[in-house]
Amino acid sequence: MMMAVVAFVVAEGAYHFGALSGLDQTYTDSWHRWSGIRYTPKHTALVVVDDPSLARYREDPLVFWAPLHAKAIATLREAGAAVIGIDFLFSITPENWLNKYKLSKNEALQNFDLAFRQELNAGKVVLVGAIAHNEGKPDELVLPDSDYLISLPNTDLLSAIGLADFVTDRDGSIRRYRMVPPVNLAKEMAAGAPRLSFSALLAVRAAGLNPAARGWSMGGFGYSAASMHTIGFSGPQGTIPRVPFYKLLEKNALDDPAIKALRGKVVIIGGDYLGSNDTHATPYGSSVFGAGMAGSEIQANIVETLLSGKTTGPAPDAVRWLVFAVVLLLSVAVCLRTTPRKGLLVIATGALLALGIGYASFQQFLLFPAACLQLGLIAGFFFVLGSRLTREERDKARIRNMFEGYVSDDVVNMLINSGQRLDLGGQSMHITVLFSDIRNFTTITEKLSAHETVEFLNVYFERVIDVIRSEGGRIDKFIGDAVMAEFGVPYPFTDHAARALRAAAGMRRVADEFKIWMRERFPDKDLPEFGVGIGIHTGNAVVGNLGSAKRMEFTAIGDTVNVASRLEGETKTMRCVIVASADTVRAAGDKVVTGRHDTLKVKGRAEPIEVYEILEIKA
Repeated sequence: MMMAVVAFVVAEGAYHFGALSGLDQTYTDSWHRWSGIRYTPKHTALVVVDDPSLARYREDPLVFWAPLHAKAIATLREAGAAVIGIDFLFSITPENWLNKYKLSKNEALQNFDLAFRQELNAGKVVLVGAIAHNEGKPDELVLPDSDYLISLPNTDLLSAIGLADFVTDRDGSIRRYRMVPPVNLAKEMAAGAPRLSFSALLAVRAAGLNPAARGWSMGGFGYSAASMHTIGFSGPQGTIPRVPFYKLLEKNALDDPAIKALRGKVVIIGGDYLGSNDTHATPYGSSVFGAGMAGSEIQANIVETLLSGKTTGPAPDAVRWLVFAVVLLLSVAVCLRTTPRKGLLVIATGALLALGIGYASFQQFLLFPAACLQLGLIAGFFFVLGSRLTREERDKARIRNMFEGYVSDDVVNMLINSGQRLDLGGQSMHITVLFSDIRNFTTITEKLSAHETVEFLNVYFERVIDVIRSEGGRIDKFIGDAVMAEFGVPYPFTDHAARALRAAAGMRRVADEFKIWMRERFPDKDLPEFGVGIGIHTGNAVVGNLGSAKRMEFTAIGDTVNVASRLEGETKTMRCVIVASADTVRAAGDKVVTGRHDTLKVKGRAEPIEVYEILEIKA
């Protein structure tokens, strides 16, 4: 079905060119919030410098927390943490800070952070750095103080420092990450400089892989240095297990079950306190929906994504194509067979189904482009609507061309606006057929010239046609001086019998008036008195297009037509103007005034037919 194919191309094109990525992103954010906690983190944990921890050591500025960090790291190391990441950038040591302001004269203060440097040298700690982008110049690395750098094992910055910069989308939210952030460094700085992101380095080290490699395999997936990936968030803020920083400093910290549970995990020490500027928008929280997430927890979610294999990625092409094809094909097929209003309901149902498929896919860590499918549904609906309007306009034009001139414009419009479609291939309809003939026509034409004959016929037919059309009748054909008309077709008037009788009465009045016109127009031609005979019968007839490929004619055939024609001839026998069958009289109701009554046997019909002279039909 061509329209379904075009709708498929629209949906697939929107996906390929990312035309609706923003709307799909909005849907995905909603699915995060609806899902809440998606899975239980097993590989990561947080040690948070929270408000209670700050309160415990309120007299110590954070720059002087190196001994506290050293003790916390020692506790984590003894508890069996796999790797320890510190999400604080130590840009200055306490000693250097004191020396800067010439406050240090105590020799003991010169080794104030010795324990911390020793923990760094033990090799279990990953520090953070950052990238300073300078427009038009090489990027600069913002690294921890040089005293801490030389404390790292073998001064291996590549294995001990990760870049904490996040990938931020246009709306300010963090949804994706890079293994290796793009850095434009001067050549002299590039050698041995940190390259992996902070979270990627923690995951690589926890998995026992080489940070200097160009690709890594973790959690059942392969990762290249240049690739971008979607974060498989485990849940909203607070889902990653956390331990307050101060608990690591307590006397019996290693007996705490929460600290024991850190064995074998990647532990990130970071800040999550009131006033912290390290809070970011994620699918779970922004300025509109909920609260932001601490940077350290976002890092932990990236590590969890890498180690657990809970990677959220695009649905396979084959799945997307199959869903697009099935939904669009069914929707377009139903729309073609129903009204536009019901078609809208079909499209709305399909749009909801697209959301359901997207949400179900999300639960399986797959991203299905629901918005693109919705666009395809909308496109399919408008293609169907456009096709229907075009087809309907063609049908209306064909109906108008077919019946214009044979029935009144009002009847044509009624048929078009009714929404009913005639089966031009033939259908049985209950109608009333009228035949009219001019009396003594042969004698009249013998006394008139050809031009005069055509003239009087045209004047007479014009008057008769107006009467027939005023009652909703259809002029079927002119057979010499005879007129054949049907009532109840093309528009199925329920009172077609009464309409035919009223038209016959009007034709009788036209004939009476036309007598005067003939005498005045041809006073010296000695013409016989003008008169007509009209036969009417009601019954079933077959109506449709008859003829050949070169000439088709919409007409009626069958016994009803034959009887009406015979009854017109019987007007001579019964010496009256209008003869109608009992079927017509009964169908017209009690407003018909009849005269002579007879039962006739007409040619071509085995059974006799009851007929009446029609004198009048009351209004």
